[in-house]
Amino acid sequence: MRNGSASERASLGRSAAIASIATALLLVGLKLWAVWQSNSMALLGSLADSALDLVASLVTLFGVIVAARPADRTHRFGHGKAEALAAIFQVMLIALSAAGIAMRSGEALIAGQRVAGPQEGIVVSVIAIVATFALLGYQRFVIARTRSLAISADHVHYQSDLLLNLAVIVALVLDSYVGLVWADPLFGLAIAAWLLWGAWRAGGDAVDHLMDREWPEERRSQFVEIAARHPELARLHDLRTRTSGGVDFVQFHVDLDAEMSVAEAHDILERVEDELHREFPDMEILIHVDPAGHVDEPGNMLVEQDEFAKLESKP
Repeated sequence: MRNGSASERASLGRSAAIASIATALLLVGLKLWAVWQSNSMALLGSLADSALDLVASLVTLFGVIVAARPADRTHRFGHGKAEALAAIFQVMLIALSAAGIAMRSGEALIAGQRVAGPQEGIVVSVIAIVATFALLGYQRFVIARTRSLAISADHVHYQSDLLLNLAVIVALVLDSYVGLVWADPLFGLAIAAWLLWGAWRAGGDAVDHLMDREWPEERRSQFVEIAARHPELARLHDLRTRTSGGVDFVQFHVDLDAEMSVAEAHDILERVEDELHREFPDMEILIHVDPAGHVDEPGNMLVEQDEFAKLESKP
């Protein structure tokens, strides 16, 4: 069942990435024509963002395909971190593009450059908003089924595109119909700043993934609560959690009665794992058994702190 689920996630991830590529291709073509017609800095920023979307979606597709590969002899934990590596590559592209947009917009602001042919830019931006809404709806469906890091990052990026396209429309209207010459280049600078902020956030998420950041405390507590339903477990400590792609990895120590047989301990831990898997599907669990009262590293609270006691102490 778990293999079938993994296959379904991979198929959905690929389809979402392909949909992103198709949308980006459409928008790049339309915006390239509109920039040529209007000479708008804000629209140029939006074009650069759509071009980056295309590259990012191609990288996302590659990352999703690699991450879906099963574990092999040289990658026993699977290939899930390929998605985070793809995100890092996207962040570098976004930062470079934002710097270029800022430079061009600054030059246009100093020169007092006017926008020509705003109608084309407005029409293209409206089409872009409609296409992006459709893509976001499908991405939300895929994310709910797959928990894909790469598709989630792509989804956030396309959400920002809605604001960018709205900003382009406002800039073109203010410049061409209200007479605010500085509006278009200022919006271009604002778009560059928005891209940099998005790159910073995406980069932080990818680095956390690559550095095996622990689960949020709320999720860790939920995990411990399920294990605590089994009174045979005297203590749970040295809990370590991480996520790679769509798979969670958890390891911890538990104390069991020192007089218990191996077979009895195995049966108990099988029941614990089954219940944990029902609540946390697609999770790899490694449990180390200690005899009750045993201390591995005296004084090291990071290792020896009892998660059950910590749970009981919460208000």
